[in-house]
Amino acid sequence: MSMNGAYLRLTPEELARALDDPEWAWGFAEESLDEDGEGAAPARARHFTTGQTWHVLGFLLERAAFPVDVVMGEELLTGEPWGYEPPRYLAPDRVRLAADALRRTTYDRLVEGVEPAELTEAEIHPPIWESAASLDWARDAFASLREYLGAAASAGQAVVVWID
Repeated sequence: MSMNGAYLRLTPEELARALDDPEWAWGFAEESLDEDGEGAAPARARHFTTGQTWHVLGFLLERAAFPVDVVMGEELLTGEPWGYEPPRYLAPDRVRLAADALRRTTYDRLVEGVEPAELTEAEIHPPIWESAASLDWARDAFASLREYLGAAASAGQAVVVWID
């Protein structure tokens, strides 16, 4: 079974409700996935996934000293796991900071100087790091994450993050 990075956009009111009632939030996340389906554009989707690229994106962003943890989230929403770990969230001000920083970050800059052997040594999943060309694998997911968080920031929303 694969592990996938999952995201859910919430209004400030929905975030307050989610913090009071995490079970409601989980149900809302499932409903949003059903409503969005697989083909929803990141800017319009409530629920979003980076698929299996979450691990390499986290590695690259951490290496670049990115100011917000957009891969694992920052504040604990609940101690109960959603998938593999408990969900965390980014408050609207952190979503804005992340979106601004992502606008100024290119994927080429993130992978600059990265050797595939570094990813293998760091045990970044999945183990596909045989050549420099393999670094392009997460390029589209990075662009979609930038679009998704940009839309959330423009709407003043929070984002819940978990590994599913």
